[in-house]
Amino acid sequence: MNKITINDTPIRTSRNFKINNITIDAPEIPEKIKEFENVEIKSLSTICDKNVDNVQLTYGIGDEQEKEINSRANQIAKFNIEKQDEIKIVYTFDDNNRYLINNLEFNVNKNADIIVEYRSNTDLECYHNGKIRIVAGKNVQVNVTIINFLNKQSTNFDSIENEIKDNATLNYTIVDIGGKYSITNYYSNVIGKEAKNSIKTVYLGTDNQIKDINYIAELRGQKTHMEMDLQGALKDNSKKNFKGTIDFKKGSKKAKGHENEECMMLSGKAKSLALPMLLCTEEDVEGEHSTSSGKADEKELFYIMSRGLSKNEAIKLMVKAKFYDIIERIQDENLKTEVIEEIDRRLD
Repeated sequence: MNKITINDTPIRTSRNFKINNITIDAPEIPEKIKEFENVEIKSLSTICDKNVDNVQLTYGIGDEQEKEINSRANQIAKFNIEKQDEIKIVYTFDDNNRYLINNLEFNVNKNADIIVEYRSNTDLECYHNGKIRIVAGKNVQVNVTIINFLNKQSTNFDSIENEIKDNATLNYTIVDIGGKYSITNYYSNVIGKEAKNSIKTVYLGTDNQIKDINYIAELRGQKTHMEMDLQGALKDNSKKNFKGTIDFKKGSKKAKGHENEECMMLSGKAKSLALPMLLCTEEDVEGEHSTSSGKADEKELFYIMSRGLSKNEAIKLMVKAKFYDIIERIQDENLKTEVIEEIDRRLD
């Protein structure tokens, strides 16, 4: 089977770290793919069209994946949000809709809540390659939730890019528990004065799942703020790479950046790699980073089991407690409940 190498870090590190990029089996995609039919789009006030700008990604998963989106997308939607809105987009894969190449753009000039979900109603191998691009205009608050519920035979590529203007706040909540391969490239250009960006993620790896998470933020405006927070758990033979970069560019005086990633190891065969980076060409900024991975706390596990729970039920409880604060950010109560139930199911 052919291989592809994708999701490069913005700065190369020693090859010995084995984290600069990831090499995986190349997905097999038909030459011709039909329009993806199982998509549901709900909006309170915004009508979408297909007139996307196709601005070149600063990073993205890879050049070939971006070319594929620009030339072969089978689901396209652009939203110009001029009134406060709630937008929900649900993609459901089934036996007749196994290939999704989507291109989503949002120009946001009023406060908005955006939810994007990927679901599987099939056990067959599926493929997703997508781009989400958001421009957060001055003074707006945008909350984005992305849910990956794909099956464990699927390949998932997510390229996300943001531009955040003066006094705007852009909050992401990502739940990444699906896919044989789940590869994410997230980039934010925090350009506006006092602009704020947060991305908070929970990930769960089971069986032989592989997750490669590459988050990049460039802070350019004065008094900007960036927060990355990831909480994860790995079981069986699963593997995760986390690469987090906060880059304080010239002109970002008094900017603040924080990144934190914690991984609970539920198996001796699971593997976790992390590469947090702070880059700086500006004075008078504050940056900090931390990563950690380790087994479930034995004393806590014993205490929970002493209350009558099995070991597996106790581990489920500990994982959900670890994820709690991030899952609570999901404003859709039904979706929040479903996320908790899906984590339970995948930990069985």
